[in-house]
Amino acid sequence: MSEFLEATVDKFTFKVPTDRRYTTEGLWVLLEDGRARVGLTDFMQQRSGDVAFAEVKPPGTVLKAGDEIGTIETIKVDIMLSSPVSGRLVEANPALADTPEVINQDPYGAGWLAVVELSDWAADQVNLLTPEAYFEVMKRQAEEEAKKT
Repeated sequence: MSEFLEATVDKFTFKVPTDRRYTTEGLWVLLEDGRARVGLTDFMQQRSGDVAFAEVKPPGTVLKAGDEIGTIETIKVDIMLSSPVSGRLVEANPALADTPEVINQDPYGAGWLAVVELSDWAADQVNLLTPEAYFEVMKRQAEEEAKKT
């Protein structure tokens, strides 16, 4: 199990594992033997609300970083998710069809979205944040949202 950076803002605690990279939009990327497992961060899933529907592009879909990898729908919002990496989608989380709430229950584990076979990790990783950098972005966003309520 990885270590976490943790921040508590207002009454919410947000965790950021130190073993992966992040987008400013709140997706994580975990490297696994030339592949990237992709999911939503704890902050993004808490901010978005209870996931009622999640859909990921089908296996075989070729993606460039920034292309739509999938969508989630919550009571609060519908969100188009941009792929953080380039490559071929090789696996979509089968649990999402029947239990999309797994994203809220275990965002860094069973709630993953997709696995992508990487085509250009050297280029992709330049645009991803380290855990520490994402932690600072996430903390700032959480504090700004707390001021609005």
